[in-house]
Formats: sequence, structure tokens, C-alpha cells
Amino acid sequence: MSLYMFQASYTAQAIKALVNNPQNREGPARTVIEAAGGKLLSMYFCFGTSDVVAIIEAPDDKAMASCSLAIGASGAFSSGSTTSIMTAADAMDAMQAAQAVSAVYKPATG
Repeated sequence: MSLYMFQASYTAQAIKALVNNPQNREGPARTVIEAAGGKLLSMYFCFGTSDVVAIIEAPDDKAMASCSLAIGASGAFSSGSTTSIMTAADAMDAMQAAQAVSAVYKPATG
């Protein structure tokens, strides 16, 4: 399973709906993610560019894209992005693999 960070910003209409009718959106998010074979690991509301950040475990990019597209198609968000992320252990594995791969890399020269 792969890890992803999903970030999104609500539309003004969705924010108005949340203020007028406070609701926990974690359940609906979990439902759509599980329908795609994934798992919602954590979800946060935040200040700044994004209103929501979620950490998701999904079988592959296609499954994660289906979640992103379904949520985006709802019209509740004005923007969103999905970033593939990795654990520190996976990053260490990548760094070690880079040692071997860099031996065959020939940089551009002038």
C-alpha cells in the first residue's frame, strides 16, 4: 500500500454549510476512501492555503486518483492536490538505492 497526502480547500458555499450545520466530515471521507480499497489514517482541518489535510493509505495511484476525482467532482472544494509520500524508512531505502544508481549517472557537461 502507498501513502498519500490529500490537501483541499472548501468552496465558500461548503464553508457556509459547515458553519450553518456543523458536521464531522471524517466519516464521509473514510467511506469514499474505503470504497476505493484505501484507509484514512488521519484527517485534519487547518489554517492556511488548505482547509483539510488527510493522510491516506491506498493500494495504488489509480485507487487514490479515484478518491480524489470523486471528492473533487462533489463540488465541495475549490482546489485540491494529492502528493505521494513515503515513510522515513522508505526514504532511507531510496537513498541507499540512489548510491548504486548514481554510479552510472553521467551529468550534463559544458
